[in-house]
Amino acid sequence: MSLQALIFDVDGTLADTERDGHRPAFNAAFDEAALGWHWDVDLYADLLAVTGGKERIRHYAALYDPDFLAQPDADEVIRSLHVAKTRHYLAIVASGRIPLRPGVTELIAEAREAKLRLAIATTTTPENVAALLRASLAPDAVDWFDVIGAGDVVPNKKPAPDIYFWVLAHLGLPAQRCLAIEDSANGLRAAAAAGLPTLVTRNAYTQGDDFSGALAVLPDLKDTSLSALKLIHQIKTS
Repeated sequence: MSLQALIFDVDGTLADTERDGHRPAFNAAFDEAALGWHWDVDLYADLLAVTGGKERIRHYAALYDPDFLAQPDADEVIRSLHVAKTRHYLAIVASGRIPLRPGVTELIAEAREAKLRLAIATTTTPENVAALLRASLAPDAVDWFDVIGAGDVVPNKKPAPDIYFWVLAHLGLPAQRCLAIEDSANGLRAAAAAGLPTLVTRNAYTQGDDFSGALAVLPDLKDTSLSALKLIHQIKTS
């Protein structure tokens, strides 16, 4: 089947946002709340097995500070922490300190020129997506994407396929006419469960993940042309 749309994950796929964006933003929120929590680079690598910021906070607390979850207002505190973390993350992105990964800008430009549709499927918040696109691509880059599936628009986050089903429904396309671009095993599992052929661009946090079932696993999108992606897609779906 001919390729009609590219569906991008965000964190770790469009940009290396996790280590130098989300992680310090979480720590800043924890400092503001005087929690005494700190997520270093190695610990955060383990926490990335849990998708979703609020879910990640809850998972960490269950492991390292169970008394926190025993508070009657723990759910509200987690929500407040996540709001604060988002504020800090947006400031980091706006500063221009998180560039897009190699080849992303060129591939998106080529896809737009070829009239392919673009979409986002991510667990991060819509605010985070919009901020990254505007700061790293162009002020109007949000409008380049036909569908942005982000945050809590679906009940279950990756590796559940919900966000991909949501995006496909809003694109009005079958999975076989789309290509998902992911960076993690959880992302690959979500896309594959929705029937999407998937290209993986691994990063420092995910290089040890199991990517069985991916169309291809690359270090990044540098020198990866749209014609190459179309060929990979055609071989998979023919």
